[in-house]
Amino acid sequence: MTLSRQLLAYAGIGALQWLIDSAVMIGLSSLGLAVALATVCGRISGAMLGYWLNGRYTFASGVQPVLHGASLARFIGFWLLATGCSALLLAAIDHRFGLQASWLFKPAVDAGMAAAGFLAARHWIYRP
Repeated sequence: MTLSRQLLAYAGIGALQWLIDSAVMIGLSSLGLAVALATVCGRISGAMLGYWLNGRYTFASGVQPVLHGASLARFIGFWLLATGCSALLLAAIDHRFGLQASWLFKPAVDAGMAAAGFLAARHWIYRP
């Protein structure tokens, strides 16, 4: 798959993940769960779907999906790092500016994580 097609597929799958992630994060934090924990719950909710879809379609090698133990381990490692960064950043925004500001800045934080995630997925996570 060409770079432009990978970007398009990754963006489409990422949009689905982001909708699920955001709905869970906002829903749980509006019910009183701490923003950092709500963020982690939201990211978990879409992570495995994204791993499977991107491995099966976006970064598949020909007709072969690139889903195997090593790619899953790399995905989990990157996901833990990105989730920690996202949760800490959104919690800091919540602490400094309030809950609604964390909701407002969530798309920007997620866009940064998505860019890093694409590079990690293309060059490291889904390698055979």
